[in-house]
Amino acid sequence: MRNDTIAAIATAPGTGGISIIRLSGPETEKLLNKVFVPASRISEDLFESHRMMYGRLKDGGETVDECMAVLMRAPKSYTREDVAEIHLHGGDYVVHRGLEILLREGARLAEAGEFTRRAFLNGRIDLSQAEAVMDLISARGEQAHRAAIRQMDGGAASFIRPLSDRLYELQAGLAACIDYPEEISDEEGAGMLREGLEDLIRKLEEAIDEHASRLLHRGLQTAIIGRPNVGKSSLLNALLGEERAIVTSVPGTTRDTIRGEMTMNGIRIELTDTAGIRETDDPVERIGVERSENTWKNADLILLVMDGSAEMTEEDRHLLKDLHGDAVIVINKADLPQKLSAQEIRMIRPETKQISVSAKEPETLQPLKEELRKQAAVSDQLALTQPRQLDAAKRAATHLKDALTTLESFTPDMAATDLQAAQDALSEITGDRADEKLLDKVFSQFCVGK
Repeated sequence: MRNDTIAAIATAPGTGGISIIRLSGPETEKLLNKVFVPASRISEDLFESHRMMYGRLKDGGETVDECMAVLMRAPKSYTREDVAEIHLHGGDYVVHRGLEILLREGARLAEAGEFTRRAFLNGRIDLSQAEAVMDLISARGEQAHRAAIRQMDGGAASFIRPLSDRLYELQAGLAACIDYPEEISDEEGAGMLREGLEDLIRKLEEAIDEHASRLLHRGLQTAIIGRPNVGKSSLLNALLGEERAIVTSVPGTTRDTIRGEMTMNGIRIELTDTAGIRETDDPVERIGVERSENTWKNADLILLVMDGSAEMTEEDRHLLKDLHGDAVIVINKADLPQKLSAQEIRMIRPETKQISVSAKEPETLQPLKEELRKQAAVSDQLALTQPRQLDAAKRAATHLKDALTTLESFTPDMAATDLQAAQDALSEITGDRADEKLLDKVFSQFCVGK
């Protein structure tokens, strides 16, 4: 796939100031010469590498657009091949017409992620850095952006490669034990292996944080639950600073889940207002209650809203008893005389944090916002961020544990298969060992122009 020249639109569809067509491959400069006519020639060579030129995009004798073009000769380019970009006026017709001309002149339409795939295959980046490119494009908050930049700088590789090197050393030690049994006994070989394997397993397990990975990629999924008319929708609107949900004094107004998103200190938090949970004969409201319960089960954090101006009801008690996972009890309507006892709540949920707020008074929401920010925070030292990387690390740890078990019951040479399987799993993270099926899976998630 690296012997031809590919082309694709690199900018999002729709009208904008600029649209960009990207080319990569051995015929890039030749194709650019065919379609781009510079306003003035700088040197005998039509293009000076990495210098933007003004001119016109031509289709035969017809001018398609005034534009800019730049050629980046290999190996100093994104793909380490000759790469060119044509910067056109934004608009669907012009950019698609330009792409059509290039395809007619001999370029091939790039597949999803093919530019980044070529960068990987040509050794410019490893597989974890390639995934970080997509993370950077899709980042919707500062926290996700920082994590993507760390990965592009080699964050996963800088963690995995020392572990991989250490595993190679253990495999070499095992080979020496097998080849020179008269010099290294099975007991001595097993002892050396055991200590090294336990250290590798510990480091891998410390790095496997699936919860943090989910927070980076989808934000903190927060379910706002409670019985009807406790102020869930008012709380959602107050946190978002907009009238997202309909608020009335009629119980059961919210019949379906309503979502809203906020960003705090670069951290993305998705809030879902749910239908009031109660027994009901109304079939529509019953569907809303079922959806509320599903949202509750899949949330990272639950905000159980209770009415501070009313005494605790049986519905409140059932919700308190059924709470599971990370949760905060939000006592709403703090602006009214309080009838709900915090001590009564602690009798049922002694360890769950309570925060008193009034959805009508924005300044009272600050402690709750701070709690949301803390719940959504992810360590800047996170080494593995992609689900695929976490899966490979888990498999590597499992194989290493199997090797440890084998050492307890059999001779050290029996552990060789497990050690090699662990090595292969680690190599999948950086792409040092990656088959076409794995690469197809990774790069199919990219946009065509990247």
